[in-house]
Amino acid sequence: MAPNFKFTMIFAAVIFIATFRQATALPSETLANAADTLSNSGYVAMSLTLNLVADVLLSHHNAATIFTPPDSSFADQGQPSLNLLQLHFSPMAFSLSSIRSLPFGTKIPTVDTATFLTVTTPSSSDEISINEVKVIGSPIFDDGSLIVYGIETFFDPNFTVPDSSVPIARLDHCTASFGGDANSNFSFHDGANVLISRGYSVIASFLNLQLLGFQSHPALTIFAPSDEVMVDYSGRFPDYQSLFHRHVLPCKVSWRDLINVDDGTTFDTYLNGFKVKINKSGGSFNVNEISVTFPDMFYSDWIVIHGISDVISVPMPADEVSDDEGDPVDETPDKTSSRMLVTIAPDRSEF
Repeated sequence: MAPNFKFTMIFAAVIFIATFRQATALPSETLANAADTLSNSGYVAMSLTLNLVADVLLSHHNAATIFTPPDSSFADQGQPSLNLLQLHFSPMAFSLSSIRSLPFGTKIPTVDTATFLTVTTPSSSDEISINEVKVIGSPIFDDGSLIVYGIETFFDPNFTVPDSSVPIARLDHCTASFGGDANSNFSFHDGANVLISRGYSVIASFLNLQLLGFQSHPALTIFAPSDEVMVDYSGRFPDYQSLFHRHVLPCKVSWRDLINVDDGTTFDTYLNGFKVKINKSGGSFNVNEISVTFPDMFYSDWIVIHGISDVISVPMPADEVSDDEGDPVDETPDKTSSRMLVTIAPDRSEF
């Protein structure tokens, strides 16, 4: 397939979602729909609670997971404190498949940056357990950015569990290797379908075009910006390969791995010479200062995909970007933030 045709396909995917814009927080409509669904599903107490505390607990987050006890637990507990409620709100979206993929001992951040939940699902069980409280069935509400689960009772704020002995993947050899047939048999079909269903169609288009070549079976991590933020980078055909490659790591780094790596750990990407840095602060996890919002959106034995809140940019000093008259040129896409995307010659080392 000719490169220009590949880029046209990606551009079409961008134009298709061009009516969407980036949100800095969960839309009020999403919260209202979640509250209505909770009420209609018999979780009236959490429905009312969500209407009261959403502005306090979720105003700075554009993704979240809520764990809701039944009305009977609210009746037994009485009016829960704000500290207790914070334990039931995570600033990241965890789908059912991603929670199922988390081994015993994996930490889940809450909106209280000093407090984490712990996965306590036994390896031999099909039931999901967090802080030794059972998660009931499938999500009550799931629109991709906000996911709500029912749980049997309130989490115990004093719950502790010994450090898990589950081994962490070795990440000391995370280097890119190119070559081989770019149209190899390593299909991204399943991962791309999940991305499309979750509102990450543009990154899915990159995957389906099989723009990466390998010398052996790959192990990959993809940090996927949503369609809403990818819109701002449409029309920059020469940048597309760079744009995709800098969001892909040549090793599999799951959410459990991200939780356990040292703050400031860097990883190579498929963009030659470009690295990403993991920063952890309380319950916030960032890759090059872009927050991880949807951990383990897709997970298999060789690839893991994490949703992130924005595009990972490659900054260029202002004195290296100038117009014909020597004046600095602002190459930042037309958007409200100050992030910069610069023109970089495509990395063709794999072709």
